[in-house]
Amino acid sequence: MTDALPTLAVVGVGRLSRPMVVRLRRAGHNVAVTNRTRARALNVAAETGARVLRSPREAASTADIVIVSLSDDTAVREVYHGPDGILAGLRPGTTVLETSTIAPQTVTSLAPRVLERGAVLLDTPVSGSVELATRGELTFLAGGPREALDRVRPVMDVLATRVLHFGESGGGSIMKLAINSLLLSMATALAESLVLAERAGIDRADAYDAFTQSAAAAPFMLYNRDNFVRPDEAAIHMTLSLVAKDLTLIDALASSVGAPMVQLEANSRLIDQAVAAGLGDRDGVSVLAELLRHTAATEAGQPPERRIRPPGSPRPHTAGDPNGL
Repeated sequence: MTDALPTLAVVGVGRLSRPMVVRLRRAGHNVAVTNRTRARALNVAAETGARVLRSPREAASTADIVIVSLSDDTAVREVYHGPDGILAGLRPGTTVLETSTIAPQTVTSLAPRVLERGAVLLDTPVSGSVELATRGELTFLAGGPREALDRVRPVMDVLATRVLHFGESGGGSIMKLAINSLLLSMATALAESLVLAERAGIDRADAYDAFTQSAAAAPFMLYNRDNFVRPDEAAIHMTLSLVAKDLTLIDALASSVGAPMVQLEANSRLIDQAVAAGLGDRDGVSVLAELLRHTAATEAGQPPERRIRPPGSPRPHTAGDPNGL
């Protein structure tokens, strides 16, 4: 890579990748975007001056670095394969940053296909919120060749304050699932504890603030405060449906390596209950507290403080569909 800034293409314009595009453009990069729903690509292009491409193949054929941010394994496989896919357009020397939260096996199956074309695939899922993405304070969890990672560090440093390397291809995806498992356990425990305090007579906001000023405080708890305290106004960080998708990936990984996941089993029961209640399009963290409030009030024969929004009714403003799909 020369001293000139590399050309970049972003495949998938979603909650996290959109602020990435904004930051990369502000840093002076030539950025192009493509998205299955073209209107989203046009929208971010109008805001940032990024170019809009017709397909993932065109993205791969015109960029030094391709950043992929999609919702699930199916979407990832579809965007790599086929006549308009990434593999069809890859040039020698290109680096693909696969930031989607997907199964490690998906990454390790794609890496040799990318290598066949003289390019390299790094699995680089990110940990962080939309707010952290906006500030360039994400954490990249990387797997793949260290030398390739070193080459693209200047671009990653625009987006993140930490780039952590976990060895061979698939290592970043493994670590992302492990972190998401931990965060989900925190989310369910937070929901339970908040409802416990409320049912015992503590003001919701006071209880939440006490959590954030105690030994339990964590960045995850801090940036989810508004959603938990004012659930009727909750902005969606990640839908419950995507949380359920991640649970499936975590469970499959745990089964494949023989890791006991007692907490995951309890979390899954609560998530399954919420999905069955038609809450899949809600914020996948704060809605758990709403579900518990509703359950507690129903079992006590009391009207719930806030009615859970029924399926099909208008939802609060969101920052676009997750991961561009």
